[in-house]
Amino acid sequence: MDKTQLNDLDLFSILSDLHEGIIISDTQGKIIFYNQTQGQIDDLEPSYAIGKEIKDLYEVSEKTSPTMRCLLSGKAIKNETMVYRTRLGKVANIISNVFPLYNGNKLAGAINFSKDYQQLEQMTSAAGILSGKRKGNGARFKFKDIIGSDPEMLNALHIAQVSASSPSPIMISGETGTGKELFAQSIHNHSGRKHNLFIPVNCAAIPENLLEGILFGTSKGSFTGAIDKSGLFEHANGGTIFLDELDSMPLSLQAKILRVVQEKKVRKLGSLRETDLDLKIISSVSEPPHTITEKKSLRKDLFYRMGVVSVILPPLRKRKKDIRQLVRYFIAKCNQSLKKEVKNVSQRVEKLFYGYHWPGNVRELEHIVEASMNMVNNDATIRLPHLPLHVFNFVKKDREKILQSRVKNPMISGEVGFSKDLPESQAINEKQMILNALETFRGNAAKAARALSVSPQSLHYKIKKYNISPKEFKQSGVIKQV
Repeated sequence: MDKTQLNDLDLFSILSDLHEGIIISDTQGKIIFYNQTQGQIDDLEPSYAIGKEIKDLYEVSEKTSPTMRCLLSGKAIKNETMVYRTRLGKVANIISNVFPLYNGNKLAGAINFSKDYQQLEQMTSAAGILSGKRKGNGARFKFKDIIGSDPEMLNALHIAQVSASSPSPIMISGETGTGKELFAQSIHNHSGRKHNLFIPVNCAAIPENLLEGILFGTSKGSFTGAIDKSGLFEHANGGTIFLDELDSMPLSLQAKILRVVQEKKVRKLGSLRETDLDLKIISSVSEPPHTITEKKSLRKDLFYRMGVVSVILPPLRKRKKDIRQLVRYFIAKCNQSLKKEVKNVSQRVEKLFYGYHWPGNVRELEHIVEASMNMVNNDATIRLPHLPLHVFNFVKKDREKILQSRVKNPMISGEVGFSKDLPESQAINEKQMILNALETFRGNAAKAARALSVSPQSLHYKIKKYNISPKEFKQSGVIKQV
């Protein structure tokens, strides 16, 4: 096959069916291709996304969007983790690879391959269980690891603890990032099954055509290429299986799950033999159960069986008194992993945290603390310039609402406010990133530019704009805080 024949192939049909999210945009950032997997990550229909510009679809800037940076530099951006929010409010955490597309020597656009970080973790976890390479019982968290003194959270803890040893199924409901798997693992480790396996399955992460075989197992000859293999229900026998995002499971498969719960038996695909089960079943949903049953994404009869015990987790915006304690915990955790000595956050950062809406909940808070600590050098305090840029993009949307109200919290006095507007905050953050890079490379602007993924010309322009002297870093290597 030569190059001219390659051009005639229908590559778009292949890209449409890939299990990675794919966006192709032109040189102006206008989306010309957007596949179904990316739609699942963003909770958007491809038809809605096509024709829109990147900055219209996502709350990003030219600096925070990997695609826009690729278009500006003409260079690939590989394995970059990113937390972002769409203009419609969906928060996603992805690993992104972006490559420039050239027509001859002329830049024609960019192609972005995205993998949902949680989906990647879940599929890796399932593969480890089926291969027998998983270590321990699979649950590292206990109830003592759950932080919070909010009454709703304490009530959820109480229900989870007293029902842990019961054979009845438990359904945990809560928004993305509220800690549903943390609770599920804690329930397992609090039960008499703690010496057996805890197996999490993200029902939204595994492709529909694979999920049934992974859960139930397969028998040789049940379909072309099938081998005799036990499923996750059998692997979890004696322990606990956690069906995360149960409402994402196809309705036809939900009916089969209902039979497993009722009969406590499982049968491999293509087999006539049934295996008795003795396991705890925990499930989770990201919306109130009555909402998803009304939308018919969850069968009512399955809900009645799976929701015998209901644990409801409050979102972070409704338990803001816990923010200070959570921040301290995440700082201590990151100090250990990043070998830092950060003590606290500044008052301005704390006010921003208390005024922020937290659409990504506790998981988003943890990611922001970790990202900020990567930007801290010798400072013992996380300050506004250390925060990732996307926080300021998010705050811009919520700012008018925030400034119209006061945070009634005894630990923080005064009105939630911002001493800098968005452009000025971004400028401060950009300057701090340049200072950090120059300090790391002792004033070597070329190496700093590569680390920041900008051209040397662009960096020199910004160095001049912010009146920075690289020579100071060659001499002392000491950073000046802003």
